[in-house]
Amino acid sequence: MEDTYIQLPLQIDPASKAISVPASSDNKALATELTALNTLHRALLNLDTPIPPPPLPVNPKRSAQIQKLRESGNASFRKSNYAEAIRMYTFGIEMAIGRPGWEPSNLVRDEVSALYANRAQAHMAMQNWPQAMLDAESSVEMKKVANTKAWWRKGRCLVEMGRLEEAKAWVESGLIVEEDADLKALAKEIEKTTKKKE
Repeated sequence: MEDTYIQLPLQIDPASKAISVPASSDNKALATELTALNTLHRALLNLDTPIPPPPLPVNPKRSAQIQKLRESGNASFRKSNYAEAIRMYTFGIEMAIGRPGWEPSNLVRDEVSALYANRAQAHMAMQNWPQAMLDAESSVEMKKVANTKAWWRKGRCLVEMGRLEEAKAWVESGLIVEEDADLKALAKEIEKTTKKKE
């Protein structure tokens, strides 16, 4: 069944802002809905409490907390406390993903992408290749451009797991998005390893 557009003969009273249909209209369902809408409009106008201001576009406290969690994870990583680093990055990811829907989605993508890339690095340090690969891929999904570290990390994980064909395809895709010396070096390494196995 196709949707069709039907222009309704609605009228608005300039003084009361009430919406109505002409008396000649026989659409009872529409008249009932408009009555309910006008009743709600009058009730909202008669409220004693003022309408609250719109929320801030970005909650600066949440941004500061996410940044602090990332920095705590980085500090733990530098101390070779990888499990703690993973825990901090995970908290940061959860907090960033939990942002209200009205906050800019590109902010969430940037935060989550960086945290996933960092968590992938911590998993790599523990040689937890499958989880590191998933985190690196999640980072790239959030932000493809200007994210060569995540592209490289997934490629490295695939190499470490012996999945050379996938690694080659992944790194080639990364090089299409962005030229990078580390990705080129990894592509050459994959090619050499593949030739040795043949």
